Amino acid sequence: MHAGEGDRPIDWAAVRGDFPLLQRQVHGKPLIYFDAANTGQKPEVVIAATDDFYRRHNANVSRAVHALGSEATEAYEGARDKLARFLNVRTDELILCSGTTFAINLVAYSWGLPRLKAGDAILVTRMEHHANIVPWQLIAQRTGATIKVAELQPDGSLDLDALHAAMTPDVKLLALAHVSNVLGTINPVTGICREARKRGIVTVIDGSQAAPHMPVDIAAIGCDFYAVTGHKMSGPTGTGALWARREHINAMPPFLGGGEMIKEVRFDGTVFNEGPHKFEAGTPNIAGHVGLGAACDYLAGIGMANIAAREQALLAHATEEMLKIDGLRLYGTAPHKAAVISFAIAGTHSHDLATLLDLEGVAVRSGQHCAHPLLQWLGVGTTCRASLAFYNTHEEIDAFVAALRKVKRLLA
Repeated sequence: MHAGEGDRPIDWAAVRGDFPLLQRQVHGKPLIYFDAANTGQKPEVVIAATDDFYRRHNANVSRAVHALGSEATEAYEGARDKLARFLNVRTDELILCSGTTFAINLVAYSWGLPRLKAGDAILVTRMEHHANIVPWQLIAQRTGATIKVAELQPDGSLDLDALHAAMTPDVKLLALAHVSNVLGTINPVTGICREARKRGIVTVIDGSQAAPHMPVDIAAIGCDFYAVTGHKMSGPTGTGALWARREHINAMPPFLGGGEMIKEVRFDGTVFNEGPHKFEAGTPNIAGHVGLGAACDYLAGIGMANIAAREQALLAHATEEMLKIDGLRLYGTAPHKAAVISFAIAGTHSHDLATLLDLEGVAVRSGQHCAHPLLQWLGVGTTCRASLAFYNTHEEIDAFVAALRKVKRLLA
């Protein structure tokens, strides 16, 4: 394990060596992986933890008294404990699930559908990922509620005055990204949640792009719901969690029915399980969550403040060098942003740009990034997005910028 917060400086070269995939080549070139906002790469300890579960402990959870069943249950619930410590929440308020998309749908159908009605409003922001827009549209259609949109400043930051003004008595729920997956904007969620709570508005925070990149203290944020995705946190795919306040967990009906989420089933009625297990029907991704627990330990061992500082240094370097390229435009220049850089080069299509960058070994995302309303507001059809992580290097940034210049000449 690497030195964490308060210890000697982090050996970032050694950290990078923990990630097997980063050692490979693509099209005969060293891989430069700048797509962390899409999914994070996995350190060896995460791969090993998942592999070890299948090799030595594989069994279902909470359904067998034999040794393997007990070991699997202990490993799965241990992962819940690790994630709860990582996010500074109570273990019995943390619902394990497949990720943020599932988590937000759970809130939409279990909290929103029984409560919202005609005349109510759901407030979302212009920068939301589709996973924090579409579920609310579906619920609005079924309940008669309406969707209100909080707009942005030209630099991609939230217009906080307009947001607070939009928190009118009809608004029952505010859905908000902690960090934008396109703009990189870090929203001041603690202050926003405080203002919402004063007005009796329930808050749902999409933490997909925050939990992997900065310290997240949900207790300090003061929201009602917070969702995270494991595969962006260097954990396995198909993992994640929803944190919910205890009063909501107690009041919300189950989202899915089946095994594990019940105490007793009779044909004349069913008694549901308590706490987070009420929302965890069926066999979960046990091995994946064991891997996510290992990822939490790994990230905590480095220190999330160290990770945030490292990524801010990489962001500053990349931004400075990219702005030296004629015709390149950045989208999202808020003063507080994560290491997400959406960009375009005049006269080139983002897909062409990303395809040619791939031939240089550089992996960036192109497209609309599951944020169509935001790109419409930006006035562009698509962008490229370079998203950095702590395991990237300054040398990779220089190679990326050189590749950008080469590709720009080819497309001229």
